[in-house]
Amino acid sequence: MERKTPRFPYLMWLLSLAICTLAIAVAFAFFDVPIARRVYGLLTSAEGLATGFASAVLLSVEAAVALALFIIRITRGHLSPFREATVLACLTSICAYAINDGTLKFFFGVPNPAAVLHGTQHSFNLLSGSSNSSFPSGHMVLAAAFAGVFIRLYRTSILPFSLLLLIAAVLLIVGEWHFVSDVIAGTFVGVSAGLLASEVWLAHSR
Repeated sequence: MERKTPRFPYLMWLLSLAICTLAIAVAFAFFDVPIARRVYGLLTSAEGLATGFASAVLLSVEAAVALALFIIRITRGHLSPFREATVLACLTSICAYAINDGTLKFFFGVPNPAAVLHGTQHSFNLLSGSSNSSFPSGHMVLAAAFAGVFIRLYRTSILPFSLLLLIAAVLLIVGEWHFVSDVIAGTFVGVSAGLLASEVWLAHSR
């Protein structure tokens, strides 16, 4: 019997990768630092926002939601498709963030805007990064991975999630947490993880 495999649109993904890579290169070379300097100090009261939407807070919320739904699944014996998608989105988001924070940021080693605006060179320092590095944006990976699952499983969610991701990207840039190239890369990594996870889930469900 022929084995079924996920019908992930590889060619479309490769095209998106090429476009995002070009956009990242242009933003890194020409827009990142000028825009960071331009928005410096615009959100003077962003400390509370940073605390409320810190990655640890968001990860804790996702973990709590996933755990609650697991308990419901164990006690009731089933979950609705929407709740299954929510569990998948939470777990994908957590895993994507962990990979980005522990691997990609370390590999690329791009200093964050605060460091660059205080004299550090805006450049890639391969294999010399840390969790405080800027590229790709962990917040965008976290949010985009969650969104990617719903975008694939519920096509009507494409517009609202796209708008939410755009708002998040603007806030991260204006709040001086990330460069433009960071949010582009983070969005691509996150959405890719969400789409792949949902494709595997659909193949399993079939």
